[in-house]
Amino acid sequence: MTSQTGRIALVTGASRGIGRACALGLAKAGAQVIACARSKASLEELDDEVFAATGQHATLIPFDITDGDACDRLAAALYERFGRVDTLIHAAGVLGTLSPVTHHEPKDFDKIVAVNLTASWRLMRSLELLLRQSDAGRAVFFTTGQGVTHGRAFWGPYGATKAALETLVRTWNDELEITKVRAALLSPGPVRTRMRAAAFPGEDPMSIPHPDEIVPLMLELADPARTPPGDVVDFRDWTKAQAS
Repeated sequence: MTSQTGRIALVTGASRGIGRACALGLAKAGAQVIACARSKASLEELDDEVFAATGQHATLIPFDITDGDACDRLAAALYERFGRVDTLIHAAGVLGTLSPVTHHEPKDFDKIVAVNLTASWRLMRSLELLLRQSDAGRAVFFTTGQGVTHGRAFWGPYGATKAALETLVRTWNDELEITKVRAALLSPGPVRTRMRAAAFPGEDPMSIPHPDEIVPLMLELADPARTPPGDVVDFRDWTKAQAS
């Protein structure tokens, strides 16, 4: 397992699914984990797992990621306590309702944009200076194969926000070229999460990977000793390459 010993790692969406698996995986790899999500109770459950596995506690920060001012306050608090952030894993996201583009209510459309796109930008804006304080800052953002390259019926707002996120991350990564910070995009494919179950209710969850299986690739992209590729890394392609 890639070592994260001594590194300060911030994980969003840490209360469940991929975010929870990443937070636990980073803790097991030696990182001091800062776990963020809306649910305090779920974060406390995660912390119990972290302590059972490592003997150390995570730092728990319950907040709504769509609150941009809260992102700024978070950055200020992290600077006061740690002075830097080495690893950012942005796993928070929302699917929304799968329906025709013109059938979405404005408030629902705005929420998808706020969570999947605007919050990502606010995190970049708030945390860039902290990541620059690291000797090798790494940021990993989760994207999707659903409707990003070619529009897929009923996936409009979700696919559009992920396509925009990819452009935003690639642009930010290019701007960071002269620094020691690198940003990566990870497409996990079908994973056994609540979001996946909502999108594909008839699917056998045991037929697709558990979120824990994503962790080794996430750790590879967050490895300070490696430079992550500038394009999307697909978990399925990575798995095939590991097997060959």
